[in-house]
Amino acid sequence: MTKNIRKAGSINLLRTQNPVLDNGERLTRDSNRLDREQLEILEKSFRQLLEAIGEDPSREGLVKTPDRAARAFEFLTQGYRQSVAEIINDAIFASDASEIILVKDIELYSMCEHHLLPFIGRAHVAYIPNGKVIGLSKVARIVDVFARRLQIQENLTSQIAESLMNCLEPSGVAVVVEAKHLCMMMRGVEKQNSVMKTSCLLGCFKDDARTRSEFLALLKE
Repeated sequence: MTKNIRKAGSINLLRTQNPVLDNGERLTRDSNRLDREQLEILEKSFRQLLEAIGEDPSREGLVKTPDRAARAFEFLTQGYRQSVAEIINDAIFASDASEIILVKDIELYSMCEHHLLPFIGRAHVAYIPNGKVIGLSKVARIVDVFARRLQIQENLTSQIAESLMNCLEPSGVAVVVEAKHLCMMMRGVEKQNSVMKTSCLLGCFKDDARTRSEFLALLKE
């Protein structure tokens, strides 16, 4: 079915600079930040956590830990303060392309909502245009919007696929995510080599066996 394949690997996830919201207002670089009150709540919570496990938050190595941890958590959850419309920022273009566009090996870092431990992996995102294409880097940014939230991998996969389906209205979207979960590696069963793979197929990738097979074959290249 398709021969001309556009592929890209190892996309770095970059932060949007001054994106434009739906109402036309331009955001500042600080728009993804928590306010001072929210940061203070986080900082207090991390201080209490240290005390609860028997540590002394006033000792030299931990004096600044609650503040550092609060700011780290602010960054790791910035997806709550972003939207797909903000990230895309009008980077949708008319195109006659009708073949599979595949972006492979988009690294992702997310947090398990059950244990607040990281899971780390890669996303592979494909779509078949129906008159519109999206800027290449925006695919990686969309992955990051949903990854930078408390997640389970199953929901993350479907959210990426559905967001692309909604904004581009393509013939189909396919997303595969593979990740290692520290909640399974550091605790519990402590299995170090297990990898979880999830997929979400929409449109022709779900309905057309030939298109689905071609996508799966491309992932193996």
